[in-house]
Amino acid sequence: MKTYIFKSDRLGFRIWNSADLEAFAAINQDAEVMHFFQNPYTVEESRDRMKLMNSNFEKDNFCYFAVDFLETGELAGTLGMGRKSFPASFTPCIDIGWRFGKNYWNLGLATEGALACLEYAKTLGIKEVHSYASTSNKASTRVMEKIGMEFLEEFVHQELQDSPHLQPFSAYKITL
Repeated sequence: MKTYIFKSDRLGFRIWNSADLEAFAAINQDAEVMHFFQNPYTVEESRDRMKLMNSNFEKDNFCYFAVDFLETGELAGTLGMGRKSFPASFTPCIDIGWRFGKNYWNLGLATEGALACLEYAKTLGIKEVHSYASTSNKASTRVMEKIGMEFLEEFVHQELQDSPHLQPFSAYKITL
């Protein structure tokens, strides 16, 4: 039986464990899933991200969680929050973000999960959450709008200047 920190109707949010590596690495190596990232992640990079997320959870009580589809118990992807401090007008901030395997696209899971995550953020006393994505990533910016976030600005992500195909980015914010 898995222990969940919180749940939505169809998703369970938890910390990462070693059994997640194969499924998480497969998501992170899928070219379609990673289209709006600089590069797909290697297995080692996926393992490092899992360790980093668990470390972040120990410090902050939040991270980009492992997210299970409750009906099957399978890892569907990741959704959660992280601290961001790259150069931008809205940083430092707490960011919400998501990434799901293709089998879980177009089911409303990112919206459902993000709303549950924002409710969890409230229990931690978090007052404001930001999100950002490549402006051409219409699926993610639509989720931001659906969860009540307001458009802030378009910006050039200074840390991703070597990926001009991702520029510009759209930033959103919600006050909790």
